[in-house]
Amino acid sequence: MSAHTACWMGKLEESPVGPIWIAATEKGVCRVSLWPDRERFEAETARLTGCQPIFAPDRVRSAVEQLSAYFRKELTQFDLPIDWSVMTPFQEQALRAVYAIPYGRVCRYGDIARQVGKPKAVRAVGRANATNPIPIIIPCHRVLGSDGKLHGFSAPGGLETKAWLLRLEGSWLI
Repeated sequence: MSAHTACWMGKLEESPVGPIWIAATEKGVCRVSLWPDRERFEAETARLTGCQPIFAPDRVRSAVEQLSAYFRKELTQFDLPIDWSVMTPFQEQALRAVYAIPYGRVCRYGDIARQVGKPKAVRAVGRANATNPIPIIIPCHRVLGSDGKLHGFSAPGGLETKAWLLRLEGSWLI
């Protein structure tokens, strides 16, 4: 993980899952949070990037617009640069595989572990998902447990929010 010289943040004020904070560095989106607390978001972003984020909504406008379109069911694939440097090498490897899961589809943690060539690293894949700094854009909600059920989602509403996102995409009937 590397320190950055600049980091900007903004907010999607309203979404079906509540307000969403977004941060980006010069390399791309580095953090998304569904938690409403600005101070918590700023502290987590600073820890992740090595610099204090500056409130500059224009710098994250495309991410706000794409998230809004996603919630309106007008966007099924995000087209935003991602700052992968804020992740550990294994987390990046696992989350790149998660990023490739198509809209409306799900897979299991074990599938991701096999895809990255580490079939016994199922728990590590689970941890990479649990610490995903860019939820929704990197769709960790599309990953299920080995039993085919929902497991963990560290956002307000937890598993209910995860199930709601899957229903939005038409991939989960609850």
